[in-house]
Amino acid sequence: MSKLAKEDILKILTATDNDIIKYMSETAKYRENNLITYSKNIFIPLTEICRNDCGYCNFKKDANDPEAIILKTKEEILADLKEAEKYGCKEAMFAFGEDADCEEVVRLRLQDFGYEKMIDYIVDVCQMTLNETSLLPHTNGGNFTYEDMKRLKEVNASLGLMLENSSKRLMELSAHKKSPGKDPELRLETISNAGKLKIPYTTGILIGIGETKEEIAESLLAIRDLYDEYGHIQEVIIQNFTPIPGIEMEDWPEPSFLDMIRTVIAGSLLFKDTDVSIQVPPNLNNDTAQIFLLCGADDWGGVSPVSPDFVNITSPWPGIDELEKLTKDAGFELIERLCVYEKFINREWLSDFILEKISNLS
Repeated sequence: MSKLAKEDILKILTATDNDIIKYMSETAKYRENNLITYSKNIFIPLTEICRNDCGYCNFKKDANDPEAIILKTKEEILADLKEAEKYGCKEAMFAFGEDADCEEVVRLRLQDFGYEKMIDYIVDVCQMTLNETSLLPHTNGGNFTYEDMKRLKEVNASLGLMLENSSKRLMELSAHKKSPGKDPELRLETISNAGKLKIPYTTGILIGIGETKEEIAESLLAIRDLYDEYGHIQEVIIQNFTPIPGIEMEDWPEPSFLDMIRTVIAGSLLFKDTDVSIQVPPNLNNDTAQIFLLCGADDWGGVSPVSPDFVNITSPWPGIDELEKLTKDAGFELIERLCVYEKFINREWLSDFILEKISNLS
């Protein structure tokens, strides 16, 4: 079975009845082992201010909200990291709103801390993490310039950015109409630049936000094309939209269980001849997570014993013991991984300082 074409993916995405079972069985042929991975992490939101205003977003806060995180101090961050160390976490996942320093309130806070731009602060925070803890930084803060990503590469084991969808049409819908940073051309450029810089990278798609089956297929193929060119994609997330009270799209229907099954199968078969993992967030699929393992998924992503999923605040992560039970019950073995996959742990992909930290972990 050669690399899937768009029409092949569409057949999977529209499959019914026994054809779905047939495609599920097909994914099993390409599984090299029965291992399912996860990364034990802490999720730290540096700021909840963002230039985008996505219709499905629960993360962004108004700058005037008294409960909003304008900018965490390094002291607060270090205290969180030290707590995470006690639980054996190895990944520090730093998330923040894209171009948050466009807002005056964030710029003023940065100046109070002695910084000019958000990129200066996050680079310093990652350096502090490496200097003072055993955790490895993984940054996810929207689009970055090539030069900014070059700086982040030195102090991060991996970076991430969800493509979400490659269709410009979604910029006209509730999901992205107020979010210039979700322009797929910008996102694809960012992911491409990560490849040029040889940065281990996590990306993925979000389904259920108004996209068509064709747009799902095109989005998966866009990620595969970037992988084929640069080899830097380590995992592809298949994430389902989940409505949360208070968001603009709270009455929007979430994707069906079968749509998730079809999409995970399509992703698994599209990347069958690669070493790219397919990840499904377990906290967004509490009652159905196991079935995705039978559809080719082999990674649960970051799971934290100390922090909530601030992006999906109403969906708590399962405990590690619970995740292990779910995995074993489906016939697989749960193993912990780092936020950078093993194949990237060399000088071609990581800075010497990051490699030294990893060797100390080992």
